[in-house]
Amino acid sequence: MAKQLKKEISLTGALSTVMGTVIGAGVFFKAAAVVSQTQSAGLTLFAWLLAGFLTICGGLTVAELATAIPETGGPIKYIEVAYGKMPAFLLGWAQSIIYFPANIAALSIIFATQCLNLFHLEAHYLLPLSLITAVSVTGINLLGTKIAANVQSITLFIKLIPIFLIIIVGLFTPGQVTVSFIDLSIGGDKSWAAGFSAALLATLFAYDGWLNVGNVAGEMKRPEKDLPKAIIVGLSLVTIVYVAINVVFLKTAPVGQIAGNLNAASEVATILFGNIGGKIVTIGILISVYGALNGYTMTGIRVPYALATKDEFPFSKQMKRLSKKTAVPYVAACAQLAIACIMMGIGTFDLLTDMLVFVMWFFSILMFIAVFLLRKRQPEMPRPYKVPLYPIIPMIAILGGGFILVMTTITTPFLVLTGIGITVIGIPVYYYLNRKQS
Repeated sequence: MAKQLKKEISLTGALSTVMGTVIGAGVFFKAAAVVSQTQSAGLTLFAWLLAGFLTICGGLTVAELATAIPETGGPIKYIEVAYGKMPAFLLGWAQSIIYFPANIAALSIIFATQCLNLFHLEAHYLLPLSLITAVSVTGINLLGTKIAANVQSITLFIKLIPIFLIIIVGLFTPGQVTVSFIDLSIGGDKSWAAGFSAALLATLFAYDGWLNVGNVAGEMKRPEKDLPKAIIVGLSLVTIVYVAINVVFLKTAPVGQIAGNLNAASEVATILFGNIGGKIVTIGILISVYGALNGYTMTGIRVPYALATKDEFPFSKQMKRLSKKTAVPYVAACAQLAIACIMMGIGTFDLLTDMLVFVMWFFSILMFIAVFLLRKRQPEMPRPYKVPLYPIIPMIAILGGGFILVMTTITTPFLVLTGIGITVIGIPVYYYLNRKQS
């Protein structure tokens, strides 16, 4: 009998995976990019709110697919059921080769960079520390799904402490700057549409990762009940945290001090708590990034595994091997780690991630549309959960995704074309694997 993945992930583990993957470096670093685009407190907060709303609509929509098709692999399975094997393979290809490894590489380097700053280490330690960070997280995941999910829960709890300290103390401390929630005008010399769209794109990248919990549906104890709760509650809490901490940033420091300043969070903490505050926030960032890194690692290794179980990925025989004691796809984990380490050496991880944002949102829109298609084609399909306010919520998700595609194409056409090109390389690979099978 074939070895099966263990069903060990509870609601807490799934909720922690959503929040742990989303609340990463974005909550600390993206404020600088958003404020730089808007030059306005009111418009900055509106961008965070709207991004959270669009993400929640997307989460509510995809949750219907996740519970109707609760199999490991998540989005790949949804695309396959709705559109066929090739689009599903292309999504799995893009995620496995670039998306997850690039995020792991980027987060490892961010983690190492913060370590250098905290311990005043020399710059040549950056790459070795980055490699050690990625290896350590993969090692934790190889110890078993239960341990990795527990690490996710622990890091989520610990990293929220400095975030909530900043929020609670910051909200009740008299601000140095008056924040207007009503004034949605833009500062600087940019047009409103250009500035706000760029800010919204930045915030939406900070919300990235919410979809990945669907990858572990096959290992959840009660996916039909727990997965929608994890997505909805997790994203709502993330939105509240993002808006609240940005209110504190904006009322504590002037817009000019935050715009483009990656140390804004530390500087705000220093104003609130004194010199020790900067170190507290740096430790919080370290834990935050490590938790996000663990979330991407845990969900990422399930993508090639899901395709390999049907012999639909290069080296499928090896990729579908599970460890004897812990039933973890260890070859897939090592392959993901190897690609991430190569990206760290090349140093183009941010570029690759930006290119894939367009492709990932393209597939997200396909998933939103799939809810309509499957309701029409397969009305008898068991749906333990249905999208509320159908069809309004899915339409909002589709329009939001469409906005991302259009604006990304206008602002970074070269990256869009490159991202599409890398994904399209998967087509000959798909046909080769099919010919090999036949």
